[in-house]
Amino acid sequence: MIRKVKTMACPLCGCEHFYVKNPDDEYETCEFDVKNGEVVFASKDKESWRPEFTEATETYCDNCAWHGKLNALKK
Repeated sequence: MIRKVKTMACPLCGCEHFYVKNPDDEYETCEFDVKNGEVVFASKDKESWRPEFTEATETYCDNCAWHGKLNALKK
C-alpha cells in the first residue's frame, strides 16, 4: 500500500517550500515544508534556530513574493 503524503502549498505559485524569519536576527531564516499538517525542517542542523509554529506564524514562500499566516497555505 502506498501512502500519499499531503503537502501544503503556496496559494499563489503552488511552491511547497517556505521559510520564517528570526525576530531577533533579520538575516537568519528557517526553511521548512508542511507535510501531513506537520512542519518538516529543511536543515538537518539541530543547532540552528528553530521557531515556535502556530497557525498565525508569518510564513514566506521560497519561490515567489507571497507571505502570510501559516494557516493560509492551501491543502
